[in-house]
Amino acid sequence: MALLIGSITIGLILALLALGIFISFRIFDFPDITAEGSFTFGAATGAALIVAGVNPLLASLIAFLAGMAAGAITGLIHTRFKINPLLAGILVMTALYSVNLHVMGKSNIPLLNETTVFTWVDNFSAWISGADTKTNLLGWQVAVKDLWLLLFCLITILSFCYLLWWFFKTNIGTAMRATGDNDQMIRALGVNTNSMIILGIALSNGFIALAGAMLAQYQGFADVQMGIGMMVWGLASVIIGEAIINDNSLGFVIAGAVVGSVLFRLLVAIALRWGLNPNDLKIITALFVFIALILPGIMKNKRKRNLKSTAHA
Repeated sequence: MALLIGSITIGLILALLALGIFISFRIFDFPDITAEGSFTFGAATGAALIVAGVNPLLASLIAFLAGMAAGAITGLIHTRFKINPLLAGILVMTALYSVNLHVMGKSNIPLLNETTVFTWVDNFSAWISGADTKTNLLGWQVAVKDLWLLLFCLITILSFCYLLWWFFKTNIGTAMRATGDNDQMIRALGVNTNSMIILGIALSNGFIALAGAMLAQYQGFADVQMGIGMMVWGLASVIIGEAIINDNSLGFVIAGAVVGSVLFRLLVAIALRWGLNPNDLKIITALFVFIALILPGIMKNKRKRNLKSTAHA
């Protein structure tokens, strides 16, 4: 049960990553591999500031803004210099590796002895329920502080989902969505589509960097390699969510990204629980993404065949 709760908690944290990938990949159809650099950039920025004595919430906010800056550079390279989106992302991601090393000063920053937002949650749990208190949950003994951490992450991600839904209902958010749907039409209405793309990719990487900062605080360290594979992770979460929640309305699509992130993390946890070699984790991740990519097409073809057979019957 502790493994299940921990997996759901990490899945909720990485839902911020999924929301960022959703913005770039689904709103703008922009394959932004900057995510792998900005995720680490957020973790490095947040960890370095916390070690320096900065308030954890302020450090997380600065990490969000740092990710936005990285995303804005990617968008600017694409729109201003007409560089392919994938290549623009690769350029910024490559540069961010060196930037992250400079920010951290070394390849790894431990946070176990530092005060983070999750330290506050632990202290709150100890104040409310007592230190190291356990409770019975569905027949399992579970640490109360783990439940508080889970609740905190759930409230946080629901708040961000609502803010994102609200933002995309505003004039700017609607213009961003229209830019992704039909840039020629929205340009004819006088909207600067280049600015919308830059803002959208910046917002996307802000969410991704925030996910990195939060995960670093939860795990107790930031590492220069922690962003590897996060683009695929976020993409898998979005695709799995779309397959489960078959509704294209904005609210359900955002909710699908969160559900997909949690479910994907649970699948990985189950695979590790069954004795998967951690060295094979990336292979399994790629396999899950492959299945998630082809499954909607298979299900769609199956429904078409069923409709044809029903029509002929």
